[in-house]
Amino acid sequence: MGATGLPGAGATGLPGLGTTAVPGGTGLPNAGLPTAGLPTAGLPTAGLPGLSTTQPGGTGGRPADALSGWATQVGTQVGIPVVAVQAYGYAELVTARTTPSCHLSWTTLAAIGKVESEHGSANGAVLGVDGVSTPTIFGLPLDGQGGRQRINDTDRGQFDGDATYDRAVGAMQFIPTTWNENAVDGDNDGTKNPNDIDDAALTAAVYLCKGGRDLAKAESWWDAVLSYNALRPYAQKVFQQADEYGRRSRS
Repeated sequence: MGATGLPGAGATGLPGLGTTAVPGGTGLPNAGLPTAGLPTAGLPTAGLPGLSTTQPGGTGGRPADALSGWATQVGTQVGIPVVAVQAYGYAELVTARTTPSCHLSWTTLAAIGKVESEHGSANGAVLGVDGVSTPTIFGLPLDGQGGRQRINDTDRGQFDGDATYDRAVGAMQFIPTTWNENAVDGDNDGTKNPNDIDDAALTAAVYLCKGGRDLAKAESWWDAVLSYNALRPYAQKVFQQADEYGRRSRS
């Protein structure tokens, strides 16, 4: 995040991108506003990070499991694993309650998850039913090579396993400092784990909404995505993917 050349970051030009998907323009992805199809009715308030520390129904399961029916349908339509769709949708719902002025859509999170890690499956990882990818997803060392930003180690390798340079970690590819500043326990299991897509998706939502951004406005949407990775081709790729997910989820 925020560093050039991370896995999936699109450090070079991308074929087939239209000229309307340009940072600073007026365009928004097809689903720039919160998705009407999300099942907000019946979602337990208990279990929403920041609102309660109690799991829904006291079952100890993922709060995002409340979106199972919706996520199964949408996941089939858009080609995203159900576990990942649950995480993205749940992050949208939590954000709608905790930061309603942000207007974050699950499709933006899904597009970032796709570009960064193929929804928690990069480098041969497998996304489990608990939302955790195995093995842990590590990005390339941020050593200034291959177009990557140079970031010397900030965590003694405790977060990213590299005591020389920082690396991005997990489904949404957070670097140590950004994770430590924004991390949220998205599934209330007592651990903030960047390799857990529930935690990573909600943390990404917190990060994208920082500074009072309203992602229903094109300028703020582009600003948010470019703050995640300050490369124009990266932002264009996220735009294209979010737009595709929005269209396909309504088909």
